[in-house]
Amino acid sequence: MFDLVIRNGLVVDGTGGEPYVADVGVEGDRITAIGPGLGEGTKEIDATGRIVTPGFVDVHTHYDGQATWDDELAPSTPHGVTTIVMGNCGVGFAPVKPDRHQFLIELMEGVEDIPGTALSEGMSWNWESFEEYLDVLAEGRYTADIAAMIAHGPVRAYVMGDRGAKNELASEDDIASMATIVTRAIEAGAKGFSTSRTIAHRALDGEPVPGTYAPEDELFALGRAVKAAGKGIFEVAPAGVAGPDHVSPDTEVDWMCRLAAEAGVPVTFLMLQTDDVPDDWRKHLELITQARDAGHDITAQVAGRPFGLLMGLTARHRFLDTQAFAPLVDLPVSEQVERMRDPELRAALIAESRAQIESLRKDMPEIAKALDTWDRSFPLGDPVDYEPAYEDSIAGIAEANGLDPLEVYYDCLLERDGQAIVMMMLLNYSYGNGEALYEMLNNPSAVLGLADGGAHCNMICDASTPTWMLTHWARDRTQGPQIPLPTVIKKLTADTAALFDFPDRGRLEVGLRADINVIDHDNLTLREPHMVADLPAGGTRFIQEATGYDYTIVAGQITRDHDAFTDARPGRLVRSQ
Repeated sequence: MFDLVIRNGLVVDGTGGEPYVADVGVEGDRITAIGPGLGEGTKEIDATGRIVTPGFVDVHTHYDGQATWDDELAPSTPHGVTTIVMGNCGVGFAPVKPDRHQFLIELMEGVEDIPGTALSEGMSWNWESFEEYLDVLAEGRYTADIAAMIAHGPVRAYVMGDRGAKNELASEDDIASMATIVTRAIEAGAKGFSTSRTIAHRALDGEPVPGTYAPEDELFALGRAVKAAGKGIFEVAPAGVAGPDHVSPDTEVDWMCRLAAEAGVPVTFLMLQTDDVPDDWRKHLELITQARDAGHDITAQVAGRPFGLLMGLTARHRFLDTQAFAPLVDLPVSEQVERMRDPELRAALIAESRAQIESLRKDMPEIAKALDTWDRSFPLGDPVDYEPAYEDSIAGIAEANGLDPLEVYYDCLLERDGQAIVMMMLLNYSYGNGEALYEMLNNPSAVLGLADGGAHCNMICDASTPTWMLTHWARDRTQGPQIPLPTVIKKLTADTAALFDFPDRGRLEVGLRADINVIDHDNLTLREPHMVADLPAGGTRFIQEATGYDYTIVAGQITRDHDAFTDARPGRLVRSQ
């Protein structure tokens, strides 16, 4: 007698091998049998016509604050995610001195767009050291397992105070103190260490994340600190490959490869396609493939879809800061729509917005260039499409109808009573298609990451990436080749689990954790993002729902039943082994 039997599903086991029909038997929190005709279960699930997969392991999230007050861990967990890793991009909330709470809140709000008021109200701050922070997380009960890295920003600010916050040069004593903190944190259970070197990551006061300009002696000492713990990974948000902080792939990959070799620590870094140098990612992959062939442990983290800003009347939009829109700001969206249908107000808003853009072209041409992306701004629709063609863009619609793109944009915002969303593609879509992503995702030197669950609350909702991988890449894509379903599942499970050293999950295998998804893949649908105000202090965030997840199972317990949360909270803090 099993506690749970999942019967007659198409098992896609996470190894990349061919799917097969079988039953999956679970006892306690472990898979204890896989095969045809298993014995009875206390609970049984008929998975006929469904795929049965390992639970998804998302290695790039920012639930560092949210996990201290929220047990659901949305928006990631509604998309089959059963294990999350936070502490990415060099930002986090430990260690922290009692008088530096606000500094870390403003750092996280600036870098990751998590409302500071929500963080201030939601977090208890009953910790100082990273070890104490882990102990607080260990008291939680969640819908998914959680794990955390220790981040460079808080460590530097803790040791160096304002000098660290302002990116001043660290002394030998400073570096030694930071290294000790990192080693102890990983020994206590941190999954690794993260740092950011991109100047796009800035606190609310405009200062880059502490550690952005850290020289090699500091970075390598912290890499050796990871190695000294005997476990853990070194993660990098690298210096920009475009814009004012452009660094050539050769330069940036060189020091990371040397770190992997000299410190003997696994290194992973975030990789995106940018419009200024849209083919630099190829060089990154070429260099790290050479390094891996030479025995160095370095891996790129890539996204599953384009990165872009979500704009709409429920969020931010181009008319929000105009004088003509000011009387509408505090009105309900339905009333905004009614007023904006007035031809005179429409003309005034469009004229004022056009004047703002022209002013930017004179005074801030780089910003104007970033905003002038009508050819890559798309009405998102429901269900969504993150690989639309040019004719579906604001520019394409305007061209086909002899209209000004700004007018088309305006009218798009009013659709569906003001709930419509326009997405402005910023990264991973330089050539107007998904071919770069396709190549990245299929490169053995890269793993899937960058879903950013819990972050960028009012700008993006990429936490739904697993569902997009299953619907678009494994089923629906028409602009180019698809990715086979077994490969997609492996990328969502075994590959990410292996990178962050979760040996007991990521595959459907006897003896491993019973983290399982039962999915109606034929009818799986990703819905349009929508804004909710459910964070502490009334903070807002985008949520993106899916239909088709029959069951999500964590440690043998059903946490999601037909796209709805159950009362089960089997998720725990997972410490480094």
